[in-house]
Amino acid sequence: MIVCITEKPSVARDIAAILGANDRHDGYYEGNNYQVTWTFGHLCTLKEPADYSPLWKNWSLAQLPMLPERFGIKLIDDKGIEKQFNVIKQLIENASEVVNCGDAGQEGELIQRWVMQKAEIKCPVKRLWISSLTNEAIKEGFQTLKPAAEYDNLYYAGLSRAIGDWILGMNATRLYSLKYASKNYSSKSNVLSIGRVQTPTLALIVQRHLEIENFTPKDYWELKTTYREAVFSATAGKYETEQQASEALAKITGQPLTITDVSE
Repeated sequence: MIVCITEKPSVARDIAAILGANDRHDGYYEGNNYQVTWTFGHLCTLKEPADYSPLWKNWSLAQLPMLPERFGIKLIDDKGIEKQFNVIKQLIENASEVVNCGDAGQEGELIQRWVMQKAEIKCPVKRLWISSLTNEAIKEGFQTLKPAAEYDNLYYAGLSRAIGDWILGMNATRLYSLKYASKNYSSKSNVLSIGRVQTPTLALIVQRHLEIENFTPKDYWELKTTYREAVFSATAGKYETEQQASEALAKITGQPLTITDVSE
């Protein structure tokens, strides 16, 4: 039996219809020597600090930085996720081949690899790589399946990104919270969350907010002309003084207007 693992139920439904796996079961479709199942995006995540060492359970500056010798994964603590994972694991145990039908990208590769690793997969794995869910794209994709090993570097890139996020997020969040927040860390409002993406994004928002708050309005002048009910603006943009605008106007007054390009 060939087991196909997609990233979401809707994709599993589309692929199952193409493959002829029309019998619906709890957590998968089956038929025509195929079983098509799905994840809900991430079923697994990197382990928490306390999973590596009891010393990392309590927040302490003395325990920073936290750098596990080897990173591990675990199931996300959710009954629905645990149930679906057990379905996938059981199907993989009896599979002759698995087709990774995750989204075509770094994150999609990481999601599927973690699930298969956690399920202790032992059979051969192939990769479906499509960017569209049309019938033609799915059929063509299954005709050109490639060994999963050809996408190892994509997985390593995703894994490195996840580990980098963990190292920065876990350590910096504890560092800043311990040094600059109130001492009640049981309340999320007292945690200063730091992240590789969220923190610079927040900085951009703050910077823009300060620009708006400190904005000082200034008068400016522009050159415009109307031709056949269409308003044309000079590409020079804004002039800081009326004199600059008048000088520019004097240079083009009496000159023909030539339309060199039209775009919508």
